[in-house]
Amino acid sequence: MGAKTPTELAQEFAQAVLSVAPVIILGSGASAAHQVPGMGALAAHLTALAPPAGWDEAEQAEWAKLVAELNGGQDLESALQAIRPSPRQTHFVAAETRRFLLPYDEAVLRAVLSDRRALPLSRLYNHLFDSTHKNIFVVTPNYDRIAEYAADAADVSTFTGFSHGYLQQRARSPRTRVHVAGQPARTVCVWKVHGSLDWFQTPAYQAIGLRSGVEPPADFEPLMVTPGLDKYRLTHIEPFRTIFGCADAALEESRAFFCVGYGFNDQHVQEKLVERCDRESVPIVLITKQLTRSARDFLAGGRCRRFLALEEGPAGAKAYTPAEPAGFDVDQPIWAFGPFLDFTLGAAP
Repeated sequence: MGAKTPTELAQEFAQAVLSVAPVIILGSGASAAHQVPGMGALAAHLTALAPPAGWDEAEQAEWAKLVAELNGGQDLESALQAIRPSPRQTHFVAAETRRFLLPYDEAVLRAVLSDRRALPLSRLYNHLFDSTHKNIFVVTPNYDRIAEYAADAADVSTFTGFSHGYLQQRARSPRTRVHVAGQPARTVCVWKVHGSLDWFQTPAYQAIGLRSGVEPPADFEPLMVTPGLDKYRLTHIEPFRTIFGCADAALEESRAFFCVGYGFNDQHVQEKLVERCDRESVPIVLITKQLTRSARDFLAGGRCRRFLALEEGPAGAKAYTPAEPAGFDVDQPIWAFGPFLDFTLGAAP
């Protein structure tokens, strides 16, 4: 037999990573594949908004500064870090972020209602649970509920740190599970480190989840950590402090990482991931439409010694490994989630 081709070696590496039930890290690219807009579109939405009546002169000035920063070409996070928003401005940005993203999130749910195979993530969940695994861990900075919809479509339970039901309270234990016939159900634990479209803080400062289509009262504040100066303050309060601990534990214990559309631009997620790759040579697979500069720098920096990165390429995909740091062409679009699963697991039935 001749030597294996780079593509064959990449396939074997990807299969090995999926075989150990890696922590799944979903970035904004994972949502963009389902037409959920990213920070650029959100920035344009915020720029077009008129400041609400009742803001004082200082708030009006800070908002004008934000709009000028965005119109000058700054990204949303940098622009929000350049201003000092008042508490009600922080609330306004979070509420508008939710209002902007919610229709796209609901469109994904409608697609899943029409076709339970609409999300490749469902297929991956079923594959990973086709073993002795009882838990799968997802870590994501995304606000949308794609990870949860995919679990519902796969007929497995989810746990996000809140109890089950329509009025969800914060769970007392990260090991809270639904039990079937006395045994814990197969569960996807989704650690949403920046919050969720269905998390709110009540006027009594209680964190709750509302898993329904009913809009909350106007005085319920979305529990979503938006870019800007408050991003780091808010992550030290509940429920974020507990969620971060759970995400860190998952990343610390995982035997591999599988990243979908993740750009390595979020300090809250990547510190532990980079540390494990560096210290313990934990393998990582990254699929994305286009590698970000941060991802390229990480992969080229030598701290990750076992990786496969896939992005869109002229032949279908371009693949990068430690043995092929300049990349090689693959004649299939395996940078996309569905084709990647076909490449790794075989064609779907």
